[in-house]
Amino acid sequence: MVSKNLETAINNQINAEFWSAYLYLSMSVHFANKGLSGLANWFKVQFEEEQEHAIKFMNYLIERGNKVELKPVEKVPTSWDSALAAFQDTLEHEKVVTGLIHNLVKIAREENDYATENVLQWFVNEQVEEEGTAQGIVEKLKLIGSNTFGIYTIDKELGQRS
Repeated sequence: MVSKNLETAINNQINAEFWSAYLYLSMSVHFANKGLSGLANWFKVQFEEEQEHAIKFMNYLIERGNKVELKPVEKVPTSWDSALAAFQDTLEHEKVVTGLIHNLVKIAREENDYATENVLQWFVNEQVEEEGTAQGIVEKLKLIGSNTFGIYTIDKELGQRS
């Protein structure tokens, strides 16, 4: 078993992962309604990925003999002024999630819970990828600006994500 303190922190992370999923689903719907199916697809895939993260945490607690406690998911934003604004929000959100993961690692280290720290390293590496991907898209969108052909092109590119 993991400690009660770490169990509580991981349960909070599960809630944060589901909130992230809900945020990305909201972004997907927003862009689908705007006719930007590629952006909608990118965020839908991100939604699915965040759900998988939550389930990984849930399965870990269950495997260790701990209790999973699902909590209500707080309200998320539902509209963005532009694709750039949505991806800037995505980048900032992923930085927050990185901080939450780092806090879990800190707790695991303080408690000498090597198994949990080892599991968390996957999430540490995942967050490096999440932030890097979001940062790259933000930079592309900054270059594009309000160029409609550029938006069309990146929409097609992001539509390829599976």
